[in-house]
Amino acid sequence: MLESATLNHAARVLASIDRDLPADGALRRYLYGAKHLGPREKRAVSRAVFAYFRWMQWLDPKASYQKQVEQAWAMQERFNADEKSVKAEALKVRAVPEWVAAEMDLPADYLRQLQHEPALWLRARPGRAAKLAQVLGDCVHSDRAPDAMRYTGPHDLFLTPAFHEGTFEIQDLASQLVSLACAPAAGQTWWDACAGEGGKLLHLADLMGNKGVIWASDRNERRLAVLKRRAARAQVFNYRAALWDGGAKLPTKTKFDGILVDAPCSGVGTWQRNPHARWTVGPEDVRELAATQLALLNHVVPALRPKGRLVYSVCTLTRSETTAVVAAFQSAHPELQPDPLFGAAPELTLWPHELNANGMFIAAWRKPE
Repeated sequence: MLESATLNHAARVLASIDRDLPADGALRRYLYGAKHLGPREKRAVSRAVFAYFRWMQWLDPKASYQKQVEQAWAMQERFNADEKSVKAEALKVRAVPEWVAAEMDLPADYLRQLQHEPALWLRARPGRAAKLAQVLGDCVHSDRAPDAMRYTGPHDLFLTPAFHEGTFEIQDLASQLVSLACAPAAGQTWWDACAGEGGKLLHLADLMGNKGVIWASDRNERRLAVLKRRAARAQVFNYRAALWDGGAKLPTKTKFDGILVDAPCSGVGTWQRNPHARWTVGPEDVRELAATQLALLNHVVPALRPKGRLVYSVCTLTRSETTAVVAAFQSAHPELQPDPLFGAAPELTLWPHELNANGMFIAAWRKPE
């Protein structure tokens, strides 16, 4: 049961959310200003807000936010104790928006996974996982990625000395698998075309042993500034940053051994971690994003050198943004050969209920000599 203070804080956050300020942004702004709250209290408020959006379609919209959050938390606790307390049919109707059924399969295990609180994944710097697990405690190693660990403890990891020393990054397991799928080699030249704040770039740099060069581009200058700070903390220096609007005019004339297009997407694969996004994205967004994704892939092809590798990833599971984009791109570029991922098929769908992490789609091609 939630404390009344937590209910009141959560209600204030919910009241501040609007079209231009989503739940995660509203939480960051509110908690930043709530200097009197400690890490435990802040975590409780965040959990309460996200529980509200996870169970929103079961709540009484006429009730106060406090009452709705209280009801959502009660449903969360009941579900955590017994998943079958909510039928799969009800989850299909209420846990996701109606339009999704036309875009992707909705297995019962996936729907149940969405209603659980998300796992917190770390990526240890190379060779430091064992020692880091001893220092932090409460870490569970993954068999899918060598440096990935799931943290189950109570501490705010951003406040730990190990984080400030650059010993680890907070990075979802699915995102780590994207960089591992790229399989860059030391000394190569890579381009992270939609680098954002640099999570995958930092991983690529570690996989390359800080040798070679990675170009990082994004349309947002603020994101590249965050990348610069993160890279400095992680002591990653083998990268160059440049603004790129995603158009046909590329930020450099460099030819690359590998290009990662981690494209903007609807984020359906992150709906467990960010349940508010379930109710802010629609089919029109998916259509527009699919067109953007295809354009990005088409635009980067000239920068790929012979024998170079192109990797496409999106944290979504809609057909329009995954297999449909791949089919359209392959049709436009028959000269590129589908390239195996992890020694298997050239396309890979990572489901949240199979990973206990975000959903992700990855595809790869190689340019012949």
